[in-house]
Formats: sequence, C-alpha cells, structure tokens
Amino acid sequence: MIEHAMPVVQTAGLCKVFRDFWRRPRVEAVKDLNLEIQPGEVFGLLGPNGSGKTTTIKMMLGLLYPTKGRISLFGKPPTDVAVKARIGFLPEDSYLYRFLVAGETLDYYGRLFRLPARIRRERSDRLLDMVGLRHEAKRPIGEYSKGMARRIGLAQALINDPEFLILDEPTAGLDPIGARQIKDVIRDLGKKGKTILLSSHVLADVEDVCDRVTILYGGQQRAAGDIGDLLCQHDITQITAPRLSPKTLDEVRALISRLEQRDVLTISHPRVKLEDFFLKIVEEAQAANVRTYGARKGGELPDFLQKPAETTPEDFVESLVEASSRRIEAPRAAAPAAIVSSPKPARDVVDELLRRPPSDPHHADRSAVPEPAPSSTEAERLRRKADQSVIDDLLAGDAKRSGP
Repeated sequence: MIEHAMPVVQTAGLCKVFRDFWRRPRVEAVKDLNLEIQPGEVFGLLGPNGSGKTTTIKMMLGLLYPTKGRISLFGKPPTDVAVKARIGFLPEDSYLYRFLVAGETLDYYGRLFRLPARIRRERSDRLLDMVGLRHEAKRPIGEYSKGMARRIGLAQALINDPEFLILDEPTAGLDPIGARQIKDVIRDLGKKGKTILLSSHVLADVEDVCDRVTILYGGQQRAAGDIGDLLCQHDITQITAPRLSPKTLDEVRALISRLEQRDVLTISHPRVKLEDFFLKIVEEAQAANVRTYGARKGGELPDFLQKPAETTPEDFVESLVEASSRRIEAPRAAAPAAIVSSPKPARDVVDELLRRPPSDPHHADRSAVPEPAPSSTEAERLRRKADQSVIDDLLAGDAKRSGP
C-alpha cells in the first residue's frame, strides 16, 4: 500500500436518503459515512443485505447523487468523465449481451474505452486465458453458466487496465475452484499496485484477500480497520509445533500451570480449511487428466495489467483510420444544414439558379423532364410563374435571416 498519497476514494459525512412519491424521507440507506481507500490497497466493504453497500458503490460510480456529504475519486467528483476511464466495475449481476460470444463481448467494451483494435485483440486473448475461458470463447454468452458469466464479467472489468477496480460479489455463483482463482487474481492485482474495492457476503473471501475492511449496518459504519488487527485475539496465545508425544504434552501443561498459574485451555491438531482440502482433491483429478466440460484453470495475470499502458505509433495510426471510417458519411448529411445556417451562401445559390440557362449540363434533373410542347403556352406561363414564386419566397426568407 502506498502511504502519504492522495486517497483514491474519500467520503466525508456521506448520506443518501430515498424519498417516496410525496418527497418524504422513506429509507436512509447511507448515514454519515467516512471512508478513505488508499492507492494500492485491497479494501473490503462488508455488511448484510440492506446495509448500504450497493448504494455506496453507486455513489462512487456517479450513478446516484448523495443527499448530503462529499465523495471524491482521485480528488475529483464521480461524475467527471475522465475519472470513469480509470475505473473497472464488476456489478453483482453480470449484464452482458447474451448473443455475443466472449471475444465480441470484450471487443465491445474495449471500443467503449476507445482502445485501438490491436490492443483490444491482444487484451481479449490474454484475459480469456486468465479467466480460463479460451476454449469456450466461441460460445454465446447466453449459453454460459452463472460462474462462467462471472469470469467473463471480471475480464470486461479489466479490459481498460483500470487503476481502481470495484468488485461487487465477484465469487457469486462460482465453484470453489473458480472462487480460489478469482481470489488469486485479486491478490496478484493488489501486488501490482491496483486499488480494489471488494464487496462480498462471503467473509472468507474478504479475509483471504483484503488489507482493510469496513463493516456497515443500517447504513452506518460499525467497525473499520486493518483486518489482521480486527481479527486478532490478544487475550489468547497459540503455540504451533510438530507432533508431540503425550508425555511432552503433559510436561507442557504442568509447566504452564506452575509458571503462569493457569491451565491450558485446549491442545489439538490444527485443521486445514475445507476449501484447501477440496482444491487438493480437484488438482489430483486434473493431474490424472480427468475430463471436464466446465471452465478450466485460469492462466497468469496479463502483461498489460502489470505495467503502464504504452501507445505505439501503429496504435495512433489505427485510431485515426477508425475515426475517419466513422465520419465518412458525415459531409453528405451535413451539407443541407450548412446551406441553411449561412445566409450568404443561400443567396449565392439562388442567384446561381436565376443565372443558370436551361441547357446547363450540370443541371441533370431537368434533362430527365421533357420540355412542354410549343403549343402549350398557357402551361409554360404557369410553370414559370410558380418557379418565380418559389424563388421570391427563398429571397424573402433570406432577407429576414440576414436582417436590416
């Protein structure tokens, strides 16, 4: 964690009140919240349902406005567009386009951040490897399981190489293998200097990866601090040693009783976590090449997440080509507006129409209309009168726009 630097997130007296139809206070979702998330730390936001976690995250993203108090990201308000480009967000429910395949999904989000095509392709391939979905990259997202959707959701949150990553229930729907892989990714990102906000109901996940935590209840902060200090039981001493004989254990009990004037509470063998035991069994099955159709083991952290992004001359040229292709139809559509908005060109066009002879080769549309027969003099006179009326109306409108 980088100390003595500007906090990535800072709130002061933050409050959010939801009101009913008559503007009466109905729910005080967040009340007087003071937070500081420092650069490079993994910060846990904990609390039961309805404690204000999601509301706080939405205010950080600029999706909700605080009722009272102040909130800033990188020293700027959350509504600043430049701030949003530095954030990656994995929502609690992955809102993905079900008919796109994985590669198209990541390419789409890369386009939102205006990444050049070459960088989008490289990052998409590496992120799919990282989350273990390379072999399922051609399947539509709608066919993914919830756990696989969470994996691709994490990949899209990292496509822009964010400085601040917000993860809302990142392991929801994942099996223990996927949950461990996601936690490993979070730990690796934290070691590389990324700032991460983790909101989760799975307390073991927060305990494994977070540096500091804040516990919310009823919209208020009930506890906050370093996770090691919060969980440490200072009134109990634990001694770990290799396996001891019963005779040695009796002597240890007698020694502690004689010197400390108190009895030993328990002596037992330590237990491994069920998660660790489960993963050991799965790894043994994978080593035996047992076939599976789910998501596979993820790869290493991509290079672009481990170092600052670099823009090459090829990327700059490619971005110019993409920009020009998007504007290729713009001149034709904008021409009528340019003629209407400028009074002088409009008068020039009318004068040119008055001076132009009927045989003008550039006036192609008149060549397609047959001239009236010489005998129909009355029809010719009416047509010329109508033309002159239209021209007079144009000139009158032009005079009104140009003013006195």
